[in-house]
Amino acid sequence: MSQVRVRPFQRTDREQVTALVNAHIAAVIPGGSISVNGLLSFLEGESGEYVTNPWVAERVTLVAEQKNRIVATAHLLRYADDPKVGSTYRNVGEILFLVFWPPSTLFPDTEKAARELLAGCAARLHSWRVASVFADGTLPAPGVFGVPEQWPHVRELYREHGFTEPMRTELVLFARVADLERPRSELAAVRTVGICGTRISAVENGATLGFIEVDTNLDSGPRAARFGSWADIGNLHIEKPKRRPELTGWLLGQAADWLELAGATHLLSYANAEFPAEATLLETFGFRLLTSVGRGYTLQQLGGVVGNEANAV
Repeated sequence: MSQVRVRPFQRTDREQVTALVNAHIAAVIPGGSISVNGLLSFLEGESGEYVTNPWVAERVTLVAEQKNRIVATAHLLRYADDPKVGSTYRNVGEILFLVFWPPSTLFPDTEKAARELLAGCAARLHSWRVASVFADGTLPAPGVFGVPEQWPHVRELYREHGFTEPMRTELVLFARVADLERPRSELAAVRTVGICGTRISAVENGATLGFIEVDTNLDSGPRAARFGSWADIGNLHIEKPKRRPELTGWLLGQAADWLELAGATHLLSYANAEFPAEATLLETFGFRLLTSVGRGYTLQQLGGVVGNEANAV
């Protein structure tokens, strides 16, 4: 076995780490990738995350190196022990993501490197004296969060080291914009600024019956490199549930017309696996399952992974 070196991320690692991250993104989102600058910006802080990002007191990125190659990387956060921090995150550590290359002929022991990296993560978290630890797989790409089913090596690593099974499973679905039907109706489509994207409302006799919000800025700024043709549904709300299938189809058709003008070709949507009717309804209008993701991995005790804070990286 080749020697593994776990150490803090350096700027000279940026190309290798970006390639590793992009391999994991592309397994979830077809053709998905981010730029080097986008990754560096993400590691410095999720500026677009205005709720939890201000709660972060410390952040660090670690890598595991074998024979001059970065084979694993992880990004850690420490949330402040402060009344201003939401109770769920107060004095909590989080592995925001941990990814590693599967074993290969030249690098057959990457799983060993990933274990050593996780031990290094645990040592750093132990030195921070956090009350508990969350684990996730959030990367700066649309639809890539939690631990997707396409990353079984990461799921197994978390399980092997005592993280609980995920608290919930979320579904990511997608549709080709060109395949969405455009049903006719006497309803009026009113377009306004929404909370999570452009809002298109279904209006009848002055009353709003429902609305959809679609975000076409998934590649805004330096964050992403190849998501200009993707959009996602930020909100979909129907006032009267009995009209849900009818209005959902009409709103999706109106959104499709708008997205085509914007040059979007693919539309993402999200559903909770505990409420299968959500995904089933979307599938009737042409959506397909892209991935299922586990969310809410938690570790209450660090002792099983690392002995003491002296090993902190």
